[in-house]
Amino acid sequence: MTVDNSRTLDFTQETNRSVDLRQGIRHLDSLPAMPVIAQKLMSLNLDSDEGEQQMMLLISQDPLISAKIIGLSNSPLLGTSRKAGSVKEAAMLLGLNRVKSVATGIAVMSLVSKSIGRFDPQELWLHNLSVAFAMLPVVRAMPYKSRPQDDLIFLAGMLHDIGYLALAHLDAQLSDDLHTRIAIEPERPSIEIERELLEATHDELGAELAKYWNLPDELVAVIRYHHTPGAPEAAAGLPLARIIHITEKLIPSVGLREFVGVHIDDEEWLALGIDPGQSEEIAAQAIEQADQAVQFVSSL
Repeated sequence: MTVDNSRTLDFTQETNRSVDLRQGIRHLDSLPAMPVIAQKLMSLNLDSDEGEQQMMLLISQDPLISAKIIGLSNSPLLGTSRKAGSVKEAAMLLGLNRVKSVATGIAVMSLVSKSIGRFDPQELWLHNLSVAFAMLPVVRAMPYKSRPQDDLIFLAGMLHDIGYLALAHLDAQLSDDLHTRIAIEPERPSIEIERELLEATHDELGAELAKYWNLPDELVAVIRYHHTPGAPEAAAGLPLARIIHITEKLIPSVGLREFVGVHIDDEEWLALGIDPGQSEEIAAQAIEQADQAVQFVSSL
């Protein structure tokens, strides 16, 4: 019997690279630093006039963020006939917490200004924005007292898949291999492919990056467990992890190719306090929100 040494060598190289990837996330200096403007935005207390003024100033000083915030406030996503011509007017339409979350998400996406191999940060931005808005019909269907805080809802949507950014930064070739496999097997859950190919999947990588950035523990848990909200360790990230898990199943793959399946058990709805009989209506609203997010990004 002959042994295919080339395949053995490929497997060994792949294993070594996986080990290197896990070591990479443990050496935090190898991860990208959070942009300064995102750090400042995250630290602001919007309950005070001073915090609101500082946010307006920070955003106004960044032309890219300003343009996207104003454009978002004027998009069909909000369903308003009013038009904003300034960041201040946009904040009145969007709400301060949403402006802060969107601006932070835009700043994070600016970490990578162009594609790294097959990873396109614009696709990640489109996917995250679509999920952030598609989450809203799910949240609105929940009992009022069990809904998460407004500022965390949108920020969780904007950042939940930052692990793909971390992977591209740590190992561009392994990132390419992953996105190639995802493209070849479009109907297979992407997280399964990751578990075969990577030692650390994007949810784990994203959580490590979030810890490195000193994001709130709840947000770290959401990023880590948005594919496995039923895990005992996911408690700190609930209900947001469940909301994202459901929302990604409700909408088509937008931007980033990441198939997560479409089946949602009644128990998943009930865990959020939602009547499963509302699922079709919620799905239609979520798809509409995602479609409008795509139109908004296309108009930029």
